[in-house]
Amino acid sequence: MINDRCLSDFIDSSKKAAEEIIEEVGRGKKIFVISHMDADGISAAGIMGKALFRAGANFCIRIERWMDENVLNEVSQLSEEDNLLVFIDMGSGYLDILGAKLGERHIIILDHHQPIGRDRENFSHINPHLFSIDGSREISSSGISYLVAKFLDKRNVDLAHLAVVGALGDLQDKYSGRRLGGVNDLIVKDAVEAGFLSVETDILFFGRETRPIHKALAYTTSPYIPGISGEEDKSLAFLSGLNIELKRSDRWRALRDLSQEEKRRLFSALHDYLVSKGFRSEDILNSLIGAVYVLVKEEPWTPLRDAREYALLLNATGRMNVSGLGVAICMGDRSKAYEEALKVLEEYRQTITRYLIWLNNNPDRIEEWENIYVLHGEKDIDERVISSVSTIISMNLPKPDKPLVAYSYIPREKVIKVSARAADFLARAGLNIGEIIRVAAEKCSGIGGGHDVAAGAQVPYEQKMQFLKYVDLLVKESVMRLKRNEG
Repeated sequence: MINDRCLSDFIDSSKKAAEEIIEEVGRGKKIFVISHMDADGISAAGIMGKALFRAGANFCIRIERWMDENVLNEVSQLSEEDNLLVFIDMGSGYLDILGAKLGERHIIILDHHQPIGRDRENFSHINPHLFSIDGSREISSSGISYLVAKFLDKRNVDLAHLAVVGALGDLQDKYSGRRLGGVNDLIVKDAVEAGFLSVETDILFFGRETRPIHKALAYTTSPYIPGISGEEDKSLAFLSGLNIELKRSDRWRALRDLSQEEKRRLFSALHDYLVSKGFRSEDILNSLIGAVYVLVKEEPWTPLRDAREYALLLNATGRMNVSGLGVAICMGDRSKAYEEALKVLEEYRQTITRYLIWLNNNPDRIEEWENIYVLHGEKDIDERVISSVSTIISMNLPKPDKPLVAYSYIPREKVIKVSARAADFLARAGLNIGEIIRVAAEKCSGIGGGHDVAAGAQVPYEQKMQFLKYVDLLVKESVMRLKRNEG
């Protein structure tokens, strides 16, 4: 439960940030927004962009894959007299770097990652962790952006559903029944009351609104279903054996079209199949059944109707280097940008599926160490999608009590892009993979951080094995410390 005082203070900090933005807009300053390339960062940027547009502001949105010296060198050249810098979904993990590069310049940071470094008086830093609110489960950066937007103008309550999309894209549906909770729950209520969202309980298939049932099953990767995920013909054969009507009046049926009895039959068959493959019954239930967030004003049978699928589309635009399409869609474009994004989504989905099949055929690329799993992506897995692949793989590990550390090699920069994941029950017990990755990266001349359940880093390639060994050791030390405390 969130302390009422902490929540009140956090909301007040969002209001203060909104007042500062209004003041700077009134002075004629350009609002320069720098946000992250994932679904949460893009939806957060879209919320802020729409709010600034309604406020009549002069603004620019820039989406980046991470904070680095190149980004900071460029934005530091912007005149402080003419520009207000707003960092969204990045910044909290780079406080010392921001301070060194931007000096006494006033900036606004809207971020939910664990703060690293020294805060400064000239930073308006809006972060739930500063108010004892868990930024990995209870609100994401799009939620913070929404709270600020709501204080900019009450009309912006119609953007609440985009914050729901961002939170789901950041996998914050960690409450019972795969629901959002904490501050996110307040945002969900805003979206429902505004008439933009409804919440149902259903089977969690990718493409439940848009895909024929056999394709929706084949495209499902959480959990990754051996012999079915990525295999449309085998998926079709599996469903045909259940006597589920796949077509009606020459039209393929989607999951949304199935009766409750058909859904029960489908879930029961999938449950038995996955148990036969070594999955635990509890994990199957948590992966396949949960809250579905339906954006009721979006067209039925489109990817924007289901909030998780919307998040995947945004993530696809970011990972495929066309994040501007995602921002435009969040701001209301349903024509050219949307049509282009649909093509990107299909390409992205095929890319992820291809890598999962490749890993299934090359199991030696996932090594079990003493305390962690290591996914050696090297140059074979594109660094743009390593985080998405690591998320899926981490949900299907034989021993979920070991975190996963995945990496891809970026030859042009001679670094590895790291994506680490830890099970929620480990984080709740006290293991903090974000802190572990930060410490290990800094020991190896890199930079990293994130959340207790998910983290990232960039580390020089020649330090790769040393970095992985540090992570393995730090996880071991953390687990031993937790066991001593329990004792």
